[in-house]
Amino acid sequence: MTGRYCSLAQQSAPAFTPGLTAERRSALIAGRPMWVNGTVLHYCFFEGDSDGSVISVPGTGQSRRVSWVGAKEQRDVVRECFQEWQDLGIGVSFVEVGDRSEAELRIGFQLGDGSWSTVGKDCLQVGQHERTMNFGWDLTAPGERGTALHEIGHALGMLHEHQSPFAGIHWDDEAVYADLAGPPNFWSRDRTFFNILRKLDPDEVNGSVWDPQSIMEYPFSGGLILEPEQFRGGLNPPGTLSPADKEFVLRWYPPADVPRPPALVPFRSAPLGLGPGEQADFTLDPPETRDYTISTFGASDSVVVAFEERNGEPRYLAGRDDGGTPHNGTIKARLVKGRRYFVRVRLYSAWGPGETAVMCW
Repeated sequence: MTGRYCSLAQQSAPAFTPGLTAERRSALIAGRPMWVNGTVLHYCFFEGDSDGSVISVPGTGQSRRVSWVGAKEQRDVVRECFQEWQDLGIGVSFVEVGDRSEAELRIGFQLGDGSWSTVGKDCLQVGQHERTMNFGWDLTAPGERGTALHEIGHALGMLHEHQSPFAGIHWDDEAVYADLAGPPNFWSRDRTFFNILRKLDPDEVNGSVWDPQSIMEYPFSGGLILEPEQFRGGLNPPGTLSPADKEFVLRWYPPADVPRPPALVPFRSAPLGLGPGEQADFTLDPPETRDYTISTFGASDSVVVAFEERNGEPRYLAGRDDGGTPHNGTIKARLVKGRRYFVRVRLYSAWGPGETAVMCW
């Protein structure tokens, strides 16, 4: 019998403008779910009696509410795992808040609903009263702490390691379908294919080689993997952050302890001069309270994000991803005189001549 597995929601592949060069497409696929560096991700736990899913009770014609509230011991495991990721020195930080309207990550503990998370920026598409992460079993049980580390890895933009095209795994497909159809997962064939058998695009994966020790790797019992031969008897990652996990996340989110960013002055273009994957940061102190437009310029694929400083930390205000389109990313937001804002631009790729820039007006 297999273990309990994380189940990502099935999503269609991103649609890109036809005719993109291989270089542009590669950069877009790799960077699409990732946050701009320096982001503070706020997380909250559901706490109220009304927080939960309404499910039907078979054979009764009635429904009941299933709670999303987790015990303190469960929440503490998740808190510790957020801290473990942050202690790597990454440029993204985590702050717990009590108001779900201020949280990008909203965490529930519905037993029987599996453990899962949205991937990276996808959480921004989820309604404020819905979960972006769930834990469906006891995280304090032996060996289950890794589940929390794994789901936070998804929230940072990481995907399942065993789906890497570099893994070279040859599955016994029908054995996998049969195993996952039974307890404790009860997965459909579609869900099993999406989360296990489907190979990711080479540009989606966490590195250029397979890491069987990754926190993003599932354990598998014997008889499911035919090749490589050494894993025919099973695959048992340790459930901890591997050296490759740490290298990957620090490459995307290097330590953000940099000097104060330059000012973005209204009506004054600021050249970017970025290479693929690089980021430019700016402060913005609006001279008056009004609606502003912030936009990038030039033949490039990039994501631009505006944050408002509140209580000494940046809070996500608005963002725009122009990747794969012929247009530039443009944000429209009401900015208030006396408050400080941050503008961050991360480049996927530059695909035409001329300079790239950002401007506020």
